[in-house]
Order: sequence, then structure tokens, then C-alpha cells
Amino acid sequence: MLAFHNNPELKDEYLARVRAHVVIDEIIKGQCWHNMRSGGVFCNIYTGRYQDYEPWLGIPAQLACVEDRLFMNLPLAKAKLWPELFLSSIAVGADLSLVVSKFIVRVLGDSERGCNLHAGTPDSEVVINLVIKLYERKIAGDVVSAEEWEIARCTAYEVAYDTPAAEDAAYAAATAANDAADATVVYAADAAADFDSGYNARVSHYEWMADILIEELKNASVPQ
Repeated sequence: MLAFHNNPELKDEYLARVRAHVVIDEIIKGQCWHNMRSGGVFCNIYTGRYQDYEPWLGIPAQLACVEDRLFMNLPLAKAKLWPELFLSSIAVGADLSLVVSKFIVRVLGDSERGCNLHAGTPDSEVVINLVIKLYERKIAGDVVSAEEWEIARCTAYEVAYDTPAAEDAAYAAATAANDAADATVVYAADAAADFDSGYNARVSHYEWMADILIEELKNASVPQ
């Protein structure tokens, strides 16, 4: 599956649609559709179904989930511009199959703002690093077995259940291992807020995650 089905006219069509919504201030949060105004996903494809991104835009549904989760948690001024920024950052014909995996590795393991820095306990840090290594193997082309994902998932959930001080960070690892990157985004932001003690830390973390997603979208390879 290639972005925009390798059709420049398709990208132009959907970008024009989103930009029209921006110009007349029709992008809102909290609702898919209200009085001709819509949320991030709806203004892109006029449905609230993430799975429609694949046949219509050649964009993985999981990536649409992450896009929407970030949209809902960015400050309003940035959220209004987010759907256009998301689409415009994707090259026509790009292979987006590993974007979410690379995004998760950075969210969990970035040297300056990764969830591993907000682990809370050594056990939590261990499970975060375990999940990171599985994704790094996936990115490298290795086949990670279902059993390996299950072990990582169960171990991370166990740490989250048993250790309140590490709950959010461990849940970030668990949901990542459970192929639920949109939930990982939330827990990673909550872990950052736990560490920095505040609403501003959470918002700043969402903005940072939005920035790295855009970087990964722009870096996605275009097969020749």
C-alpha cells in the first residue's frame, strides 16, 4: 500500500478539502460533525472510520488513529492546523508501513523525552526497553513472533498493575506491545506529566509527539 495510491491528484484533492475547512474555521474538537464543522479525521475523509484511510488514501488505519489522538490533545490553535500538516507531510507514493513502529520507538526510547526517562521504577524501565527492542527488530525486517509480543504485553501489564509509581509508563509499553499506538500516546503523555507534575508537561509532550510523527512521515521512503 502506497500513500495516496501513488496518485498526486488524489493528494491535491484531499489537501484542498482540508484547507477549505481551515480557511472558514470549520475544524473543531470533541465531535465528528456539528453544524457543518468537523473533527480532524472527519474533515479529511468525511467519515469517522479510521479504516477508510486505507482504501481511500493509502494510509494505514493505525496511523489515522494516532493522528486523531494527537489532534484531540493538541492545543486548539495547533489542532486546527494539524489535519493539513499531517496530510501535507506525506509524500505521494510513500511506504508508511513502518512509520508507527518508528514513532513508538521514539516515544518510548528518545534520549531526551522518551517514556523510559519517566519509567518510575527499574521494572518499568525494563519492560519499556523490552518493547523498544521488539519494535527495533520489526523495523530491521526481523519477524517478531506472536509469543514474544504476548510476553512483552503481559509483563508490562503486570508491572502496571503492581506498581502505581510506574503505572502510566508501563501502560505505555503494554499498549505499544498490544498494537495500540493511539493509547500509547496517551499513557506516554501521562507519564511525562507524572514526572514533571503538571498539565503543561502533558500538553508539551503531545506537541513533541506530534512533531516526531511529522518527522517520521516526512522520512518515509518512496519506493523507486
